[in-house]
Amino acid sequence: MRSRVRGSEIATAPVLTFLDSHVECNVNWLEPLLDRVAEDPTRVVCPIIDVINMDNFQYIGASSELRGGFDWNLVFKWEYLSKEVRSQRQKDPTLPIRTPMIAGGLFVMNKDYFVKLGTYDKEMNIWGGENLEISFRVWQCGGSLEIIPCSRVGHVFRKRHPYSFPGGSGNVFAHNTRRAAEVWMDQYKRYYYNAVPLSRTVPFGNIADRLALKKKLGCKPFKWYLDNVYPELKLPATVDVFVGSIRQGYMCLDTLENQIGKTAGIFPCHDYGGNQEWTFTIGGSIKHDTMCLSPTDYSAMSLLVMKPCDSSTDEWKYDENTKQLRLKFVNLCLDTLGIHEMISINVCDNLNSNQKWEYLVAAGIDNNV
Repeated sequence: MRSRVRGSEIATAPVLTFLDSHVECNVNWLEPLLDRVAEDPTRVVCPIIDVINMDNFQYIGASSELRGGFDWNLVFKWEYLSKEVRSQRQKDPTLPIRTPMIAGGLFVMNKDYFVKLGTYDKEMNIWGGENLEISFRVWQCGGSLEIIPCSRVGHVFRKRHPYSFPGGSGNVFAHNTRRAAEVWMDQYKRYYYNAVPLSRTVPFGNIADRLALKKKLGCKPFKWYLDNVYPELKLPATVDVFVGSIRQGYMCLDTLENQIGKTAGIFPCHDYGGNQEWTFTIGGSIKHDTMCLSPTDYSAMSLLVMKPCDSSTDEWKYDENTKQLRLKFVNLCLDTLGIHEMISINVCDNLNSNQKWEYLVAAGIDNNV
């Protein structure tokens, strides 16, 4: 990313063309891209990206009925155009394709507009997430993204990266993606954190300058993006009551061994998420990743274990008045018993301090979308 910014600073032409090194440009690939940018300098356009087999360099044409999207893990994906749009395009298959997201490696953009929009986020590292950030920024700040069917560029899709990621590729991707989410997704970033809870443990640095840029440009909120650019991206079916830690004094509910079938308990709060990060869903599940907190049976003093979340998962209710976590259909509450690391269910007693729980919403999460 930083090398691309450096290249843009040296470039003297009014339009910038960004390409990966491992591509092969097809016949007359550039003119259709330049034409669209010449008509409107706020357009960011990219070609159809064909596939070049990395083992034998076979050239495989990609479908012209795809656009870029993403899921709540904030992972880029190709998706087919809707049936309605495909039908409309039969009249003229050369028409540009509006796309919510670009793949990021290959695009053409007016240089002045690139600079005005803030080039790249220079605090992102190496690779990953930059296509999310620039796509959100273009759409929310008054531009548009298009795929141009009359332009084709072949791309070698490698099986592995030829360079190293300090700290690991997962941490680098989470760092970059968190920066994009924190700046551009407003309260909807909670759905990313729900989908990838461990990302909260990865520092994302200072974003004050990017937030200032967003304000300076008068960019629209992420809700506008969802409503007008990507209405097909539906909110997760399960809306959560809260995401964060569940605590009793300085002790926090903890998965301990973090394995299915293992006993959960309490452990001194460390505020790093991880084993102490829980999602209390609107359906009443106390959830960590794909596991849910469940008693071994429904009798007093029964221990609690981590089980796969499914339709039989136990339902809990949090009583704001008594601060108790109650099983929904029996008079049993989450209890620490006053014993180190141990938790169980016990007969609910409003005066029992071992049944008093508070929750602390995780940093960066707004539970009022």
